[in-house]
Amino acid sequence: MTAILRNESGKLVRGSLILTGLLVLLSAMFFVVFPSIQEEAELFEDVYPEYLLLILGIEELHTIEGFVGGYVFPFIWILLGGIYFAYVSAGMISRDIRTRRMDLTLANPVSRESVVLQKVAALWVPLVALNLGMLVILVAGVVALGESIDPLALAMVHLLGIPYLLVCAGIGIVLSVVLDRVETAQATALVLVFVLWLVDGLSLMNPDFEWVGAFTPSRYYDPSAILVHEEYAILDAGLLFVAFLALLGVAILHFVRRDI
Repeated sequence: MTAILRNESGKLVRGSLILTGLLVLLSAMFFVVFPSIQEEAELFEDVYPEYLLLILGIEELHTIEGFVGGYVFPFIWILLGGIYFAYVSAGMISRDIRTRRMDLTLANPVSRESVVLQKVAALWVPLVALNLGMLVILVAGVVALGESIDPLALAMVHLLGIPYLLVCAGIGIVLSVVLDRVETAQATALVLVFVLWLVDGLSLMNPDFEWVGAFTPSRYYDPSAILVHEEYAILDAGLLFVAFLALLGVAILHFVRRDI
């Protein structure tokens, strides 16, 4: 039975297109300012507070790889993309429970496990939209600036970024089955992803607390390392995917046992 998957996928099309369009426009604005940043890269790095450089992973800002990896992806993919996936996922179950639509869904011959899995599987829509939109604007921006970028590194920064977004979605789906109010679940998911991103960067400033960052998903996805150094952390991506499966398992287990 894939009716839930088809229905949820259709619901996500409009929001995914709007999000992708906004992020593409924001990325285009970043590319517009790249020539000025390239000329004054050292000045920009001196002006930025140390904690912000650590959070964004900025290095070699004068190169297109350093700019995309340390300027575009931290804002567009890690922060805004992560928040969106957590926010959308946090409303998937809680909204249906709140509106009593879940009662109608479960009146059909479908298991609770299948409901959660199909709703999460519908996230393929924003995943595809974001990947295609970002890929197009990045290639167009690089070409328009007369620069060049390694296509393999560009493909890998997208591919290895998917598990990060899935973990954010996993955080949202757990909150969606635990919390009753849609607004509370979505607000908590949004804040939690932002705080985790912030903690990751701030923990790097103090060696005594650097271990704290190991519990944040953004620690395992470094666009600058991929684009600037061509370091493909497959193991880190694998750990993120395992974390996503663990969060999904927790969500399913709780949803199966809860009284709605």
